[in-house]
Amino acid sequence: MRECLVILLGIVSLVACGAQDRSEPTVEGEAPIPCRTLVHEGDGYTVCTFDAATHDIRLFHSDAEGEPYLQFDTLERELDEQGQVLIFAMNGGMYHEDRRPVGFFRDTFGDQASVNTNDGPGNFHLKPNGVFWLSGAKAGITESAAYLEQGIDPEYATQSGPMLVIDGELHPGLNPEGTSHRRRNGVGVAEDGKTIYFAISDSSVTFHEFATLFRDVIDVPNALFLDGQVSRLYAPSINRTEIGTDLGPIIGVVE
Repeated sequence: MRECLVILLGIVSLVACGAQDRSEPTVEGEAPIPCRTLVHEGDGYTVCTFDAATHDIRLFHSDAEGEPYLQFDTLERELDEQGQVLIFAMNGGMYHEDRRPVGFFRDTFGDQASVNTNDGPGNFHLKPNGVFWLSGAKAGITESAAYLEQGIDPEYATQSGPMLVIDGELHPGLNPEGTSHRRRNGVGVAEDGKTIYFAISDSSVTFHEFATLFRDVIDVPNALFLDGQVSRLYAPSINRTEIGTDLGPIIGVVE
């Protein structure tokens, strides 16, 4: 019996070693894939994480001639001609029919609009709305009124609305019983002021469902809704290069 036990333990050990050998190899110096998929309350989401201190995150709308990019592949081609690679992109805020930003927008070429604090219909005006901004190694999401009061002067910014999470709490205007289901995308910034989470629903969800993803799963103090219905993702690291209607503002990560 003792000999049988020793043999059995040896077999188990070999099996365990074999399983370990079959695991995915780790390549030294290889960057982890920034995007992951998850399920929250029965709905699928894709969340892509970047660090403002180490990643080149930018806002895009038009080229040097003032022509809107409209599509991810147009932006990708221009960057490629400049010897740069677009590794991630997402629609970056609401826009008018002519693709001009609805709210404040700042890219490499300057400002396209001022901070919009007007009252009005639609999601953008479900106050408080907010501004997602990038400045050097820092990032933030600030309520629009506070953004003006604080005199923030970043390199890149896009205003949208509504805020989804405000100082750890859900936007008070989001209805848990809401019936408007859309594909939605948004952005959250961690407490450290540099870790940025871009999230997009893989199916139609309500505002409240989407907001709880940022509060309860991603766990960020502030999150901002970017858009719905037209939401799209460019993430070649997970074989996602979605196409569709022409876009206005675009958020991109470049190498």
